[in-house]
Amino acid sequence: MSLLTVSDLTVSSADGRTLVDGLSFSVGRGHRLGLIGESGSGKSLTTLAVAGLLPPGLRASGTVLLDGTSVLGAPERSLNRLRGRVAAVVFQEPSTALDPLMRLGHQVAEPLRRHQGLRGAALKAAVLASLEEVALPARVARAYPHEVSGGQRQRAAIAMALACRPALLIADEPTTALDVTVQAEVLALLDRLATAHEMALLFVSHDLAVVGKVTDEVVVLSAGRAVRTGPLRSVLADPGDAYTAALVASARRLDEALGGAL
Repeated sequence: MSLLTVSDLTVSSADGRTLVDGLSFSVGRGHRLGLIGESGSGKSLTTLAVAGLLPPGLRASGTVLLDGTSVLGAPERSLNRLRGRVAAVVFQEPSTALDPLMRLGHQVAEPLRRHQGLRGAALKAAVLASLEEVALPARVARAYPHEVSGGQRQRAAIAMALACRPALLIADEPTTALDVTVQAEVLALLDRLATAHEMALLFVSHDLAVVGKVTDEVVVLSAGRAVRTGPLRSVLADPGDAYTAALVASARRLDEALGGAL
C-alpha cells in the first residue's frame, strides 16, 4: 500500500469554482514525486488538502489516504496524530511555520517534546542534533527568527519538520524565496536528508529545474488538472503539450544557473 494515495481530489471555492479537478497520484514509502505548475495551477491547494490544512471556505472531495488514514473530513485529533510523525510540511515562507516571538531552539524542541516525549538533557541534545543535521550552528538555537538569514530560517523550518523523522516530507515551494546560491544548497540538503532517512518526498514547485534536483517522477498541473505525468526524463524529452513544453524551456534556463544538466 502506498504511503500517500490521492484519488479524484477536487477542491472547490465557496462560490462553486473548481480549483483542483479530479487529481489522482500516489507516493510510495521512500519514493519522490514532484508537483509542478504555474501560480494558480492548484499545486499548493493540493498539498494543503493532503495535510488536512485547507482554509475555511474551501471544500474538498475525493479520497486522500495518508498511511491508511482518511484525511478529508477527519477530526483534528486524528490529523494531529499524523502530522510530524507520518507527514510534515515545509512551506515557501518559513514565517508560516516559525513563531517570531519564540527562539528557534524552542520551536525545534516542540515536536520532539510532543511526539517523542523528550525532556531535559535528552531534549536539548536532540535539538542540537537536529540543527546540526541541517548545517546550523548551535548558537542558532538561542536566536529568534528575525536574527538569522532567510536561508537559515528555512533550514530551521526543515529541522522542525524532520525532527520526528516523518515518513513523508511535503515541501511546498521551499526554495522560491531564496537566492539561487542558497536555493541550490537547500535543494542539496533536502536530497541528502531524504536519502539518509529513506523518506518519501512530495516536492512542489513552479519550476521543473528545481523539481529535477530532488525527484524522478512528476505531475504537471494546469488550471487544477493533471496535464502530464511520468518520469522526469520522459517529460523533458517529450513534453506532450505547449504548457509543459514552456515549463521545460524555462527549466533548462534555470538549470544552467543552478549548475545542473537537465
